[in-house]
Amino acid sequence: MMAGETPNEFKLNNQPTDGISAVKFAPNSSQFLLVSSWDCGVRLYDVIANNLRMKFFHSSPVLDCCFQDAVHSYSGGLDNTLKMFDFNMGAETHVGTHDAPIRSVEFCPEVNVVITGSWDSTVKLWDPRTPCSAGSFSQPDKVYTMSVSGDRLLVGTAGRRVLVWDLRNMGYVQQRRESSLKYQTRCIRAFPNKQGYVLSSIEGRVAVEYLDPSPEVQKKKYAFKCHRIKEDGIEKIYPVNAVAFHNAYNTFATGGSDGFVNIWDGFNKKRLCQFHRYPSSIASLAFSHDGTVLAIASSYMYEQDEIENIPEDSVFIRNVTDQETKPK
Repeated sequence: MMAGETPNEFKLNNQPTDGISAVKFAPNSSQFLLVSSWDCGVRLYDVIANNLRMKFFHSSPVLDCCFQDAVHSYSGGLDNTLKMFDFNMGAETHVGTHDAPIRSVEFCPEVNVVITGSWDSTVKLWDPRTPCSAGSFSQPDKVYTMSVSGDRLLVGTAGRRVLVWDLRNMGYVQQRRESSLKYQTRCIRAFPNKQGYVLSSIEGRVAVEYLDPSPEVQKKKYAFKCHRIKEDGIEKIYPVNAVAFHNAYNTFATGGSDGFVNIWDGFNKKRLCQFHRYPSSIASLAFSHDGTVLAIASSYMYEQDEIENIPEDSVFIRNVTDQETKPK
């Protein structure tokens, strides 16, 4: 069976027309999905009806997006600008800017703050009530990826650095770490149980890290190889672009430039399953809040520059089972 023909999976209609940068489910919903793209668009889909509900635009490619609540989204990208979209009003608000592209946009419900990470080596906080700036915080290098863990913020920067910040007290960095992977960080995501995080690199590896600095907890950290394919006796190694957690089970999905999605049980160091190969690189992944649905962005990421017949950019919606996501 070809991709998209499995009974538990379908392709979204009205796809973005250029590379997909992020897919995010609405909080507490498996119905609404936000998708940002290099075509400068931010799209809101109803995945149950499989239709495009709304489309907003930036002046340049959009690199990330997030929901604040069911009716507001935030997004940023190569125009250096953070925008808020109000779905009820169909209106946009220009919230503020960075000095370089915005790479990462997150919302922290615990502290009620929107967070942007930029290639200008800063993280900025934004108060969604106004919306206005609530402070700018220097990072050691370009911000590549961020994840919220309760009231903490995990920041992955260039130079393989990881910073742990307390969003209620940004006066100092809680922890400064170095990635245990030798190559550039691609994605960081926090465990839903707030005990640690998963970090992926451009070199087919994933690290499972713990936040508690005590030696006995740090002994549990490890890294593993994945998204590697042997072809004609040669091992091809692919970037691991995307990580997404199942909120209930603390298991996680990884997506690579090999076009595969794997589901892992990080605590028991086991792969639970692998789906079929998708038409192109996996650019982004998101589980719905209840973990029943996984959104999979299959989108060529120019890993080998220009190729002929680039597969179309597609978001697949897959209904996942306990069999696939629950620790054995």
